[in-house]
Amino acid sequence: MMQSWPAHPERGQRQGDPGSCTAYPVSSFAGGFPERLPAFSVPATPPLAKPGAASDIGHAMASSSNFQSWLRPDQSGLYCEPGGFHIDPSRPVSRAVITHGHSDHARPGHDAVLATADTLAIMRLRLGAGCFGQGQALAYGETLRLGEVSLRLVPAGHILGSAQVVIDYRGQRAVISGDYKRRADPTCEAFEPVPCDLFVTEATFGLPVYRHEPDHGEVAKLLASLADFPGRTHQIGVYGLGKCQRLIALLRKQGYDRPVYLHGALRSMSDYYAGRGIALGDMPAVADAPGKLAGEIVLSPPSALGDRWSRRFAEPLNGFASGWMRIRGRVRQRGVELPLIISDHADWPELIATIAETGAGEVWVTHGREDALVHELGKRSITARALRLVGREDDAE
Repeated sequence: MMQSWPAHPERGQRQGDPGSCTAYPVSSFAGGFPERLPAFSVPATPPLAKPGAASDIGHAMASSSNFQSWLRPDQSGLYCEPGGFHIDPSRPVSRAVITHGHSDHARPGHDAVLATADTLAIMRLRLGAGCFGQGQALAYGETLRLGEVSLRLVPAGHILGSAQVVIDYRGQRAVISGDYKRRADPTCEAFEPVPCDLFVTEATFGLPVYRHEPDHGEVAKLLASLADFPGRTHQIGVYGLGKCQRLIALLRKQGYDRPVYLHGALRSMSDYYAGRGIALGDMPAVADAPGKLAGEIVLSPPSALGDRWSRRFAEPLNGFASGWMRIRGRVRQRGVELPLIISDHADWPELIATIAETGAGEVWVTHGREDALVHELGKRSITARALRLVGREDDAE
């Protein structure tokens, strides 16, 4: 069964909607190489096995692998040689598979990009309509064939459109996680564990000290502070893609129905999420708000905390929603009065549990606190190595 694709968008269709992503023939991702690959085919996707039961889906876990003969880091990032594509490359390449829309993973200049429809739309919205040559959307669970390589995307639970990349080649399976989290999030699909031989994981919070608090408790802290300090504007620093929209959704889930005021830099992504049917409620712009917004919640980029922009507010109380707020030194460094430990990445126990759940006998760590995680996995008799890929940003979390 061949994959079907949407028609080219009509003029006037709203930019940023997945329906407005430029559609290309099924074989477009194969372009730009000396030999064109055959048109992508979509074989029946095998059902996911239960965690740790990889043998149920037709392959045994590899005790000693030869992954580096076909999947390896190069100067641009992680490269799948038999498939002829990079995953989240740090510089322009011919063919890129992009896990999600954050700027340290989604960069401009690639000739062809394969990603979820939301990630393609987010890239265009953030980087411009011409940020890559050809774009091809792949839905979660659909499988593409590139010669002997089968590739599919499954949810990563990080932000809207985020995906893990599942690659099957000659009886071996590698899963490249991209960034991921394991907490429930009303703004994106939940992480889906996939049994594999090799798991390539992030380690942004790859130290035992990083243990995120329950989200509802952190949101309750914010609501309690509003009640305790009704005369102060609560300005909360958030990352513009993912964290902003998630915090609003968590507030709505806990019954907060007042407007949440937005810095102008957060507008486009928040409007995109709302346009995708995610209930965020009233989000007026700060620039259009009357008065000093005493007793209201204002979301802004972290860089605007304590900035001249904040002088318009009523005795602003600075908060910051991030996994880094676990570290008191970072709280003091940023002058944060209300640290909210809300993260879009897995914490230390979740990293360890996820790796165990995949059943992988080998683990590669792409970025973050690689050495600590590699050491811990070695103690658990799991072969692990740090890839030390360049161009990954931790502080933006």
